[in-house]
Amino acid sequence: MTETPIELELSVKPSQSESGRGLQPPPLFQLPLTDQDPSDNDQQTQLQLERQLSESNPEAQQQAKPRWINPRRLLLLLLGFSLCSAILGLFYYMHYRHLNSNIQTVTPCLSPACRWASARLSISVDPFTQPCDYFLFSCGSDILSPNKGGRQRGQDIPGHPQNLKENAGRKGQRKEKIPDRRTVLLQYLREILGKSNDRPVSSAVQKAKGFYHSCLDTESIETAGADPFLALIQKLGGWAVSGQWNRTDFNSTLSLLMRDYATFPFFNLYVGRDPNEMPRGTTKRYIQIDQPDLLIPVQWNSKTLKSQAETQTLRPFLESCQRYLALLGAPPSRSMIHVGTFISLSSELAVAAAPLHVRLSRGQLHRRMTIAELQKQAPAIDWLGCLRAAFHPLPLFKDDHVLLHNLPYITQMSRTIGKWLTKHELSTSSPVHTYMVLNLLHTLIPALDSRFLETANNLSVALGEAEGVADRWKRCVFETERGFDHVLTHLLSERTALREAEEIVQNIFSSFKSTLHELKWTDQKSLQFVMKKVESLIPRLWTTKEISSEAELDLLFSKVTVGKKSFFSNYVQLLSFWRKRRSQLLTGPAEAADGSLSVTPFFLGDELLFPMGMFIPPLFHPTYPRAMNYGLMGFLIAKDILHLILPDVYSRSEMVHTVGECVWAHYLAVTKEAGGGGGEFSLSAAQQQEVWVQYSALQIALQAYHRSLKNHPRDTSISGLSHTRLFLTSFSQVHCDSDEYSQFMPLEPSFLITVICVNSDLCPTSLQCPNKTQQQHSLGTC
Repeated sequence: MTETPIELELSVKPSQSESGRGLQPPPLFQLPLTDQDPSDNDQQTQLQLERQLSESNPEAQQQAKPRWINPRRLLLLLLGFSLCSAILGLFYYMHYRHLNSNIQTVTPCLSPACRWASARLSISVDPFTQPCDYFLFSCGSDILSPNKGGRQRGQDIPGHPQNLKENAGRKGQRKEKIPDRRTVLLQYLREILGKSNDRPVSSAVQKAKGFYHSCLDTESIETAGADPFLALIQKLGGWAVSGQWNRTDFNSTLSLLMRDYATFPFFNLYVGRDPNEMPRGTTKRYIQIDQPDLLIPVQWNSKTLKSQAETQTLRPFLESCQRYLALLGAPPSRSMIHVGTFISLSSELAVAAAPLHVRLSRGQLHRRMTIAELQKQAPAIDWLGCLRAAFHPLPLFKDDHVLLHNLPYITQMSRTIGKWLTKHELSTSSPVHTYMVLNLLHTLIPALDSRFLETANNLSVALGEAEGVADRWKRCVFETERGFDHVLTHLLSERTALREAEEIVQNIFSSFKSTLHELKWTDQKSLQFVMKKVESLIPRLWTTKEISSEAELDLLFSKVTVGKKSFFSNYVQLLSFWRKRRSQLLTGPAEAADGSLSVTPFFLGDELLFPMGMFIPPLFHPTYPRAMNYGLMGFLIAKDILHLILPDVYSRSEMVHTVGECVWAHYLAVTKEAGGGGGEFSLSAAQQQEVWVQYSALQIALQAYHRSLKNHPRDTSISGLSHTRLFLTSFSQVHCDSDEYSQFMPLEPSFLITVICVNSDLCPTSLQCPNKTQQQHSLGTC
């Protein structure tokens, strides 16, 4: 529109009182106006002449005033002004809605889950009101320093809270962040197992809950003490430690331990496919025989290329063995002799054991041979009898093939056992039998009283393998899952919104594939290689295929009886039940193990499976706004997928290094003044990878949410927040995961919001700290 006529200016001029109050027109009316319709040129010319006359002659202005007040003309001017105002209002509304979608009127989510989330958000640090502080809370994990020594996260990192004493008082706000996924799942399963049945449930579910409650009944467990295990020893023919041993046959006792008690003292057994056959699409599975998990601590000697007992750990190991024998009532005069022979036999068996990377480099994995050939290589073991016991009632024959993973150990183990059996053939001490009984004790320690658990934990602490005794309820959830994982998976499936979970998985996977195309690859073949692998994957939720109803669960656990006051008996039953599971793995359809406690996706053939345990509150809920589900679970899904394909991307794209260093530069720029300088260093390759993974995961999840919002524009809000702001605020609640990669994240994950918001119109408000705006802005986007 051209310059507004002076008559109109006079007609809308504010009064003196309004001007004195400092009232200004709203910003809408300060926007540039569109041109006026040119059809009224004659009127414009006349008005311009009248303006010139009035400006040159004030008296004429007063006289001319009545001349232009024409009702028809005034009406047209007012209508034109109103039309322009309406158009400008509509334009501003659309523009304002695009940039500030988070403050528009939306439907609030009032479900119980949303009310809980709102309460949590209200007491948590808001990244948009405290942009300089919210990312400075460390997750506390260990990472590797530039000199490869152990160090705490944030040590020597400028601005990191471990170097900022003034941040010590803020630790309370850290607690409001959502715990890691494994802890969340354990708490969720605890609630399910501990809840009384408010409706009829299957017998399998009742047994799982009964097993869990018997595990929690510490009073009964403490009262029983060591008696249940001592009774079991007598059932096996006694042992020389107590002076009462029926001289049972070695192979008969070994077969019994493998069949009924899931105990493998001299070698490990599991089921799996032959990787040499997998390229041909073969799905046949074989019995796999590997070296055992030795009780004695051993270390690999790179000079002698042999394993040996760790000298510094022999004393605590010796003390733990003596403590066990004392708890079992062994006379002190005899215990030292039996402990000495146990350690001696363990040390001889350890000599031929080797770490996985050594066995892999030597080509010792997946060596195929028949059971008859194995019998010739290691004659001390009755292989056919032991394997038939472990996989009863499956028929096994001498011509059946097995896969060996360390044949030198198996042959050395056979010679060692043969020597010890011959040496003590006429003796009443029987070190080999005592060795098997102590291995059985190790299997059954979770079902015994607290004295045994404390002894085992003290040894773990001395070896640097544990930090303390876990809460009893956590131990009971773990033990229940080991025996009733099918039941827990079924219960999780019942409580999971499958349609919503499937939708977010598919949307994240689609955005993930788009991101791969946007990366800079070393060449076109690299992109094609990775995309071929990705396109062949079928992402889906993982449920137990062969157990699809409660009736089938009841049948599976029909022979398991659970007593309310005998956790030891319940535990022993499940050890026997595992044999049935091993047999099913050998002949039935492929399935993943420990599914109900899985919190990350995994490959199974050409499928990318997402466990039910991922999609639980507070990380995911069907009544949450989609912004919250994508900000929490969407990010975690994207991060998990990127971890799975990282090896292929890292070797074929330079973006991992570039983006990792870019994000790190942002962090240093923001925290330099706060940290007082000092200690800057470049990220290691592992740290660059983790920064790239988490930054890319946030971008993928945000892109997937915007696509979802485009297809389904309506979304609810929490605490007045919606869309992008709620997405990012929800993401800031994600705690560092307890996965194997978290130790390499050198900064708080929520800091990635700051990098996302630089030079971007995605964020509803500025996310820049005072005195750092220009420096951070100059870094640009990553």
